[in-house]
Amino acid sequence: MAPAVLIQNLQKRYGTVEAVKDVSFEVEPGEIFGLLGPNGAGKTTTLRSLCTLTTPDAGKIEVSGVSVLDNPRLARQKLGYVAQEVAIDKVLTGKELLQLQAALYHIPGAVAKQRIEKVLDLLGLQEYANKKTGTYSGGLRKRLDLAAGLLHAPDVLVLDEPTVGLDIESRFVVWDFLRKLRASGTTVLITSHYLEEIDALADRVAIIDRGIVIATGTPSQLKDRVGGDRITLRIREFSPVEEAEKAKNLLQALPFVQEIIINSAQGNSLNLVVTAQNDALITIQQALNNASLPIFGIAQSRPSLDDVYLAATGRTLMDAELAAVANRDPKAEKKQNMR
Repeated sequence: MAPAVLIQNLQKRYGTVEAVKDVSFEVEPGEIFGLLGPNGAGKTTTLRSLCTLTTPDAGKIEVSGVSVLDNPRLARQKLGYVAQEVAIDKVLTGKELLQLQAALYHIPGAVAKQRIEKVLDLLGLQEYANKKTGTYSGGLRKRLDLAAGLLHAPDVLVLDEPTVGLDIESRFVVWDFLRKLRASGTTVLITSHYLEEIDALADRVAIIDRGIVIATGTPSQLKDRVGGDRITLRIREFSPVEEAEKAKNLLQALPFVQEIIINSAQGNSLNLVVTAQNDALITIQQALNNASLPIFGIAQSRPSLDDVYLAATGRTLMDAELAAVANRDPKAEKKQNMR
């Protein structure tokens, strides 16, 4: 069986901006596959290339064995795409909007009626179906957008940041919907920079950073590769680099410490990988106390997807988000959106 999605050596440049340098991954039929990475990592450009909205400079893209570049019309029949920004006509009712969407897909009347009722039920929209969408909350608009993307019964549903800006309750509704969709056999490709979302939903994950896939696997596999528990330590709220280096050199001598990274973007905090043991925090506190080094904060946890990203790049996803915002070029962004 062909992969639901196949992307090999994808590349895309906007002027001097190399949005996607080299992205490759496969999505198996009937799984939820997550693309995780900060804003500006290349996730949206990858999805737009997959959905025939952007022409890549190089690479191979297939959907259920159909080449997106050679046969875009057939590929679009196999894809449902829900963009990050919701775009619905506020004058129409929810049901009218879905009827319009069905007509655009040339879905026969009887089939369209059946499918509209099905997606309204699936997304809990029946009681709002005859209300104008201009009265919908943000969560309801997103659910209606998802319903529209499903009407033509695509093999693959592609979602770009489907829960951004939603409240917790609405996010859980979307999560439950995506799990039901997977159970029905539909393949879901989802991008997000919410760690807990990808961890909770995805069967497998590809982590993208600066236009390159840096890790692929199940969430458990990725976290197991990092190994050990994580300890986050702050000597001070904003520690001098010399003091952080002193603490690092001291703690590296402890037998249970496997690795230490100084996170300059978070006040020179120290991120430690340690073998799991109950007295790790006590031992670290004693070592720092003996060296007359203070402790502003310390915490121990199991590995997370953010730890995977940190191990691969030396920064957390939040750090990458902040860096992307700081380095954002409005002119380049505008040009990219126009394309």
